[in-house]
Amino acid sequence: MQKRFKKSHNIKRLNQVGRKSKIETLINLRKIEIDDYERVLSWSTDELFCSSNGWEQNRDKNEVYRWWVACVNKPLDGFVRKGIEYKDELIGYTDLAYIKDQTAELGIAIGASHYWGKGIGFEASRRMMEYGLKEFGINLYFAETNEYNVASRRMLEKLGYKEIGIEGKEEYRGREGQLVQYEYKVVNNENV
Repeated sequence: MQKRFKKSHNIKRLNQVGRKSKIETLINLRKIEIDDYERVLSWSTDELFCSSNGWEQNRDKNEVYRWWVACVNKPLDGFVRKGIEYKDELIGYTDLAYIKDQTAELGIAIGASHYWGKGIGFEASRRMMEYGLKEFGINLYFAETNEYNVASRRMLEKLGYKEIGIEGKEEYRGREGQLVQYEYKVVNNENV
């Protein structure tokens, strides 16, 4: 059974007026580049990252390179990927997928697992949603995560997403869990 929430949230409340937090000043979203390959390759050796994101650990370097080149040079229709920089270091990426009719699915991966739990994913996601609203007029966002990925679930809820259903399964850190779907509605084109 799928729940629907009519209440929408105001993302502006997430972007506090006045001083920026230290995290906010140190994060930048930018275009991904071929030169990011070595950093991306390093994520494929991080056991925690791989088991959390469905990546095969220690993937073949050439396979990772071909995949990254395709990400950079052949973006899919209805898909945008931005690199997440923290202190001028690429530490992950965030996506808008299935962009159509003012809707999109938000995705995020912080590749450097030692940066997890510091609020970087929250801020990068918030900025990607602002970008989606500004560039594409997106007013309805979807996201999904594994039921066992408590940190991701908390981040989405802190952003104002509401759980709308459970459908499908995937592995997360060696445990098969259900996929929890979320929804976020933009109000008055200004709450990102």
